Amino acid sequence: MSSFWVFPGQGAQQPDMLHGLPSHPLTGECLEQASDALNEDVLSLDTPAALQSTRAVQLCLLVSGVACSRVLMAQGNTPDYVAGLSIGAYPAAVVAGALDFADAMRLVALRGELMQNAYPQGYGMTALIGLDQATVESLLAQVNSSSMPVYMANINADNQFVIAGSDQAMAQVAGLAKAQGAAAAKRLAVSVPSHCELLSEPAQILAHAFADVSVKAPTLRYLSGSTARPMLNADKLRDDLAFNMCRIVDWRSTVQTAYERGARLQIELPPGTVLTGLARRIFEQGSAVAFQGARLDTLSALSREEERRHP
Repeated sequence: MSSFWVFPGQGAQQPDMLHGLPSHPLTGECLEQASDALNEDVLSLDTPAALQSTRAVQLCLLVSGVACSRVLMAQGNTPDYVAGLSIGAYPAAVVAGALDFADAMRLVALRGELMQNAYPQGYGMTALIGLDQATVESLLAQVNSSSMPVYMANINADNQFVIAGSDQAMAQVAGLAKAQGAAAAKRLAVSVPSHCELLSEPAQILAHAFADVSVKAPTLRYLSGSTARPMLNADKLRDDLAFNMCRIVDWRSTVQTAYERGARLQIELPPGTVLTGLARRIFEQGSAVAFQGARLDTLSALSREEERRHP
């Protein structure tokens, strides 16, 4: 089989995303387990007001990814590879059998709180579209300073990058980018400066919390969204999860790695379709589809076809 399941990061969240999960016994079981792990009702986390919180967003993304994966797997579908963008690494690790779901819920609750408390206001992330990497790096070098920090955060495609930093610094880079011919400079629905050294201290605190949690070697091929390489043992995967908040995401290379290793079907778990769009250029000889908006039987048929083609 040559399927690759991917899990989106912050910015993909949607109001009522947990209430809109597939009607299936496994979905209800997943919501119950999530609520029990936190001792709170997770269905209260997906309102527009609640989703202003980084903690709520990240928890909703974790629950959504795990619930929909379980529904897909109940239909007899199993991925060859899994990967997640930022917080998406956590549902990927759960699906790969490396991290218990209840432990993941508690760790992600802490992760969201740490990130939110580190930068409660004045910081965030901005997507730049239409420039090459060298140009974006040059613009960052012009603006970045101790008083106006701004860094490369995500390498999503050859002409799509995300920067992270202070509002003022990002606005300045966005202005320079447009002057250089960028097609767009869009502020993302992320209120913290993820994937750069600004989150080094929160990552260290999260790493200490990870020391008390059981992490196993994955039973599926887990690709790091930071290094674009397989994580084969528990210690490397633990490090990858704890520190991915302060490391650049190289999603372009992660998708390329899966394709080069034989993946020909990418399924994007909910919510959203952004990762599907990013994959289509790389998956020219394959298929990239999103769970959201697709029929379950269609996704299962695509998975079976890939299994027949690449047993």
